[in-house]
Amino acid sequence: MLLITARSAEREASGGAPPGGIRRGSFWDEPGSASEDAPPVPAAGCSSLIFLLARAACENMLLTSDLVWSQKLSRVRTSCKRREEMKRKKAPLIPLCEESAFWMSNLPACLWSIPLSNLALPGSHDAMTYSLDKSSEVSANGSKLLQFMDKHMHCIIHPIILRWSITQVLTVSQQLDAGIRYLDLRVAHKPDDPSMNLHFVHMLYTTVIVEDALWDILGWLEAHPWEVVVLAFRNFDGLDEKHHCHLVSCIKRIFCCKLCPRKVVPTLQNLWSCGYQVIVSYDEETQVQQHFDLWPAIPYWWGNKTTAQELIQYLEKRKQGGRPAGLFVAGINLTADLGYILAHLRGSLKKMTFRALPFLNLWIKKQHPGLQQDCINIIAGDFIERNNFVENVIGLNRKLLSK
Repeated sequence: MLLITARSAEREASGGAPPGGIRRGSFWDEPGSASEDAPPVPAAGCSSLIFLLARAACENMLLTSDLVWSQKLSRVRTSCKRREEMKRKKAPLIPLCEESAFWMSNLPACLWSIPLSNLALPGSHDAMTYSLDKSSEVSANGSKLLQFMDKHMHCIIHPIILRWSITQVLTVSQQLDAGIRYLDLRVAHKPDDPSMNLHFVHMLYTTVIVEDALWDILGWLEAHPWEVVVLAFRNFDGLDEKHHCHLVSCIKRIFCCKLCPRKVVPTLQNLWSCGYQVIVSYDEETQVQQHFDLWPAIPYWWGNKTTAQELIQYLEKRKQGGRPAGLFVAGINLTADLGYILAHLRGSLKKMTFRALPFLNLWIKKQHPGLQQDCINIIAGDFIERNNFVENVIGLNRKLLSK
């Protein structure tokens, strides 16, 4: 014990050991060098057997001590590495222009009178999935097979589901800072939850509560009074009438006078003059009929494809049929069904998306906003911080200046 304490003190005093050093009895010394902690030479007259036994015992104690220290150091390094990874997850570095948060207010004045449906707006598909984690539960209204597998093989299956459920890594405020102006919000209520708490869902329930997320969006809007956001509440999972009433009540209470009524022509000029900053699309017709400040569901072109080439073909075919009259979304998000996931257990939605983004961004640059039948409006994607997605979509509005 004295030897271990002495060695600990020595390490602390020296500030650690030189890199690459391996020591006999300690991995810090150079190979073949004598350790300062080596046992003393026995006094004359000692039995050689006693000497050898004593030396072996002492060396064994030193080796055991170094093994303990090595294991502790390894655990510390692993812990530090995990903390750094969590920091990177929580605050990813994004090479985006600082002006992205104010791009609407920086548009040329000649675009202020154009309806938002004729501008190019960058959107976030399944915007809230950044809050999914290992504690997120599988949706009760999802695949029964998925629920069964997660229940009986949770440690194996849950990490796989998680990898294929996360579509965004930036928080909602970071997405808005990056320039996103359309948020795809899929709301759910857990069937075994007696409270009125609502969550977001994408195969798994998010840890974020809907009401908390809406307050975050309001805070961002108050700091950016000339920016406008389209919030699309859709794919309601497990909501009954009382849950819808609660959700609409939250929306109206939080955004209040910032909500744009659906009879207003949504040009920036009209919105700014009235202080409107939020357009709420609500995918439940009964609620829309009852509330003048809820807009009908915004059409979403969803390809349900696993490759960029197939998705581009689908989008081009939709364009040939002509664009909808109002706001609409072209989704450049790839989709993996359960069969695809089971065939690619080591994969993830992130890997699949990253492979496709260069091709999808080439397609984006060829698009143009406007009134024509082949024009686009909102383009929504996954991992919106990648490959200059937001910048490319916003840049399409320059094509309106040359007309």
